[in-house]
Amino acid sequence: MSLLMIGCGKMGGALINRWTLKLSHEVTIVDPALTQAPTKTTLLTHIEALGDAQFDIIVIAIKPQLIPDILPAYLPHLASGGCFVSMAAGYSVSSIEKIVGPKPVIRIMPNLPAQVGRGVSAVFPNIHSTPEHTASVTALTDAAGHTLVVDDENTIDGVTAVAGSGPGYAFEIARCWMQSAQTLGFSAEQSRQLVLNTMLGSMEMALQVEASVTELRDSVTSKNGTTDAGLNALTRDGLLQSLFDETLKAAYDRAVELR
Repeated sequence: MSLLMIGCGKMGGALINRWTLKLSHEVTIVDPALTQAPTKTTLLTHIEALGDAQFDIIVIAIKPQLIPDILPAYLPHLASGGCFVSMAAGYSVSSIEKIVGPKPVIRIMPNLPAQVGRGVSAVFPNIHSTPEHTASVTALTDAAGHTLVVDDENTIDGVTAVAGSGPGYAFEIARCWMQSAQTLGFSAEQSRQLVLNTMLGSMEMALQVEASVTELRDSVTSKNGTTDAGLNALTRDGLLQSLFDETLKAAYDRAVELR
C-alpha cells in the first residue's frame, strides 16, 4: 500500500517511524522544511516532484491554517479507492470535505507516545469511508499503540482532552514528583529513575490485571501506613480530582474553539 504524508512534524515523524517498523507500506513525504528522510521513506521537498504519482492513503499532517491553501494541489494524487487521513487537530471532516469533495476522509487524533509504540489514537471515518478504509487506517494507528474508533466527531475533542494532551499532564505530574523526591535527598537522576519506573510499573500492572485502579490503590494502602498518609495529603479536600476535572474541561473547551 502506498502512503503520502503532507508535512512531517514531530507527531508525523513519530507515526512514520512506527509505520515503517511495523508495516510494509511505501511511504513518501513532501515537506520543504525536512532535511533528512526517516528510515525507509522517500522525502521530497516540493509537490512537483511527485509527477503523476498516486497514493492509496494521503495523510494531512500540516498545520490546520495551511490546509485550505495546500491541500487542493494534492487532490490528483489520491488513487481511485483511496482515502484522506487528517491528523490536524481542530480541523473538522466537513471542513476537509469542502476542499476534497465527497471523498473518504478519516480523522485521527494520536498522541506522542506513538513514538515508542505506546500511543493512543482516536479514529473517526466520514460517511464516504468504507470498512476497508477504516481497517487500513486503524492498521496504521494500531502500529503505534492503542486505537479507539469513534462514530461521533465530537468525541474526537474529548479524546484530544484526555489522551491527545494527556502526555503533557503525565510529564508534569512526573516532574513535580521528581522534584519532591529531591527534597528527600535523592539526586536528580535517582529521582528520575525512581519516579518514572514506579509510574511505568504501576501502569503496566493496571493494564495487565483485572482489578480496577481503585482496588489496586487499596491493595497497597494499609490503614495508618505510609501510603495512607501520602494519599491523605494528595487527595485532601478532593482537590486532586477537582484539578483533573478542570484540566480536562479546559483542554476540551479549547479543542471545541479550534474547530
